Amino acid sequence: MFPFSMQQALSVRCVRTAATLALLLATVACTTTPLSGARPGAATARPAAVPPPAVAAAPTGSQAPILPAPILVSPPVSPPGLVTTRPLAPAATEAQVTSDVIALVLPLDSAAYRPAAEAVKAGFLAAAVRAGIASRVRVIAHGDDGVLTALSVASDAGVALVVGPLTRDDLKTVIAMAPSRPRMLALNQTDDGSPLPDNGYALALSVDSDAAQLARAAREDGARSVAVIASSGPLQQRFASAFGAAWQSAGRSPLMQYAFDPNPELLGQFRRQLATRPPDAVLLAIDGDDIALAKSFLPPARVYAVSHIADGLAPTMLRDLEGVRYIEIPWIALPESLTPAAPVRTRYEDPLQERLYALGLDSLALAQMLAEPVPPDRVELDGATGHLSLTPGRVFARQGTMMVIRDGRATPDLAGR
Repeated sequence: MFPFSMQQALSVRCVRTAATLALLLATVACTTTPLSGARPGAATARPAAVPPPAVAAAPTGSQAPILPAPILVSPPVSPPGLVTTRPLAPAATEAQVTSDVIALVLPLDSAAYRPAAEAVKAGFLAAAVRAGIASRVRVIAHGDDGVLTALSVASDAGVALVVGPLTRDDLKTVIAMAPSRPRMLALNQTDDGSPLPDNGYALALSVDSDAAQLARAAREDGARSVAVIASSGPLQQRFASAFGAAWQSAGRSPLMQYAFDPNPELLGQFRRQLATRPPDAVLLAIDGDDIALAKSFLPPARVYAVSHIADGLAPTMLRDLEGVRYIEIPWIALPESLTPAAPVRTRYEDPLQERLYALGLDSLALAQMLAEPVPPDRVELDGATGHLSLTPGRVFARQGTMMVIRDGRATPDLAGR
């Protein structure tokens, strides 16, 4: 009998499905549709709704067996402070600035991305009201395939700064196809690590930064060997790859890599393999409903996990993850520490929307600095999404709060950091 029952796994799967799908909003690329013009201080008039594109059904069938997995393809993630040389992004002309307006460009007319965009907008506007600059903010909505039109509206208005795009595909489109654009604070990052344009900055709720932070924590905790156990989902694969890139960039030994499968026979094989070569630490890059099952088969070791594993889990389920560490944003991990400086909280049932609301808060704080005629070349900010530092590549490095699960509760692991 397994320590983690099938009934428990199924109950968690029901609770977690919506959050897991929603989490992809901040990480998976998308496309957008044209919008009409915007007026200052308000969202633009929006065109008739466009039916969302059909989504292909996910393939069914069993996952890969638990055997040493092929080396994960690591994204070009560099540790903080390391400047790498890459081909420059296509040159673009910076649009003329004729006002101090900050334009918030979001896919509010996209059926797929509207909930995420609304949460960012709510945080941004709440922070603007608190800062007394709401009159300087102009919201420009767009739908699928409409980001270039929205950017053109902002450019024609002579805004000081555009905050957006929100999705990776829209950011890719802007970099490749917008010949003239205002200064920009993107709310995502490029897929391939390619550089931003000269007048571009980026702040992202990316699992890459969380994975890199966990790799540093594993080194600081004295781990010399790490086993990475990953399921086949794109988010989990990206998380595992980013961890591997950060781990090996410090000259550490190669990772032991395994593909996760809940098949009982393969789980037994998995346990024997790890018992033969016990690692100092384990990274679980596994879907939330299977992570407790995987942990029950691990040898004694420090365990780190993909971010957001505690979303929606009951205390009885969290007890199965005793001692697991992961990264959370301060807005959720340490809300009391942000209360004096933050707007009145907007409560969401979905933790993802809480994180996106926090992204809106931080993007307004940064926008105030970046909209200045001469933006700062050094920024350190203790924000709602973490400690933010401006890197030489104009991407804001983000360090979240280390969490540990104890006695069925997720709490900040302040002593360990």
